[in-house]
Amino acid sequence: MQNLENRDIRQRDIIPPQKLAQCRATVIGVGSIGRQVALQLAAIGTPSLQLIDPDIVAIENLASQGFLEDDLGSAKVHATASMCHQINSQIDIQCEQNRFRRSGAVGNIIFCCVDSIATRRIIWESVGRNAEFFVDGRMSAEVLRVLIACDPTSRANYPTTLFAAGEAYRGSCTSKSTIFCANVAAGLMISAFSNYLRAVPIDSDLNINLLTNELAIVHSL
Repeated sequence: MQNLENRDIRQRDIIPPQKLAQCRATVIGVGSIGRQVALQLAAIGTPSLQLIDPDIVAIENLASQGFLEDDLGSAKVHATASMCHQINSQIDIQCEQNRFRRSGAVGNIIFCCVDSIATRRIIWESVGRNAEFFVDGRMSAEVLRVLIACDPTSRANYPTTLFAAGEAYRGSCTSKSTIFCANVAAGLMISAFSNYLRAVPIDSDLNINLLTNELAIVHSL
């Protein structure tokens, strides 16, 4: 078997391996954004990954979420875990094919990739505010938003983004989805995670419209 010791050699100055080794990442929701987040976490060498999602891969998930045709009918967590293991055979993955539960154990790093504001609020109030690093990815068609909470200022800001259900179109990632927007959102979330590991400044609230090439930075840490 080939020696994989240097699999991360080109990223070590960007993603410090000693810091990464201390992380147990939880991805809540492995649909459009969450699946891409999980694959990137596997690729960078995250040692432990927890995937939480109750859903089954359906035909409408192929184009927008990047699942394989062979995944149809499989649990999203298992299909995602399988691909993660193909990327990184050494990663430890825990699959939970159910909805997020307040009482469930999670990692110290949380990627929130769910569809509703109500669920985001439950996640934040039960486990998010105590996470070492918390990031929420939201998407609608070609518009995305990435929110980070990892210090007192950003932790105070995040609850203000849990807007009323009537405004939920701003945070939905299922009604209109594109794989390229999901990949951009996931990349920004992993980039913020990398910045956190290096203790460099992080933009805590990013809004990007890919159609019009507009970028808005609401807060910086």
